[in-house]
Amino acid sequence: MADDLHTRYMDATTTWRTHRAGCTTCQHTTPCKTGAPLNERFTRLQDAYLNRRST
Repeated sequence: MADDLHTRYMDATTTWRTHRAGCTTCQHTTPCKTGAPLNERFTRLQDAYLNRRST
């Protein structure tokens, strides 16, 4: 599961960064309508990955 979570986290990171790099709205404090869900997914997966328990 950790590998799957890491893969999803890295994919979300790449998707969010790629969008943000080309979106002048998202380069400021509030994401655009398209960028908001990308940012939320990235944030949710980042939190899950960083807070996972080692087994």
